[in-house]
Amino acid sequence: MLVSKHNDVVTVPEILSLEDFMANPPDGMEWVDEQLIEKTGMTLKHSEIEVNLSFYWRSYINSNQVGGKVYTEVPCRISKQGRRPDVAYLTPELVAQFGDVPTLPQSFPLIAEIVSPTDLAEELFLKGQEYLQSCCEEVWLVFPESRLVIVITDNQVCGFKAGDVVSTQKVLLGFSVAVDELLS
Repeated sequence: MLVSKHNDVVTVPEILSLEDFMANPPDGMEWVDEQLIEKTGMTLKHSEIEVNLSFYWRSYINSNQVGGKVYTEVPCRISKQGRRPDVAYLTPELVAQFGDVPTLPQSFPLIAEIVSPTDLAEELFLKGQEYLQSCCEEVWLVFPESRLVIVITDNQVCGFKAGDVVSTQKVLLGFSVAVDELLS
């Protein structure tokens, strides 16, 4: 099953189940509440922050010889959903275990979601909770317009604003970046 484009019309393969999604996840799509949903609302700013955070996490794991990999927009299974976190970190152990699968069968240990203008805050917090219930240890919710970063773990919620330095709480311990630098 391939996504094909003919005369500027995009056709998506028939995805009837979460298992179909996991086997062949269409680009830019998530499997939510038994439906294929297109991720929309990405802006230039959203993309820039995604690249920034991916670069900072990757630089940290390389310079500290932590290992693992950083991904953007990669599919994973959480509970009954198929999601595509904006930025995600996979530990060296999980890379060795799952490195070649089309869809990670669980959540990533560290995930960031960058809020788009079309996102609803309540839905993002619920998505963060879904990640945490599926092997994720830490979720970053990045709000570009408000210049806020909220870091959520299973037992705490930390907020960082412009002028603050945001740091990891459970995964990639020791990593930090100025909110202003991340959002610039």
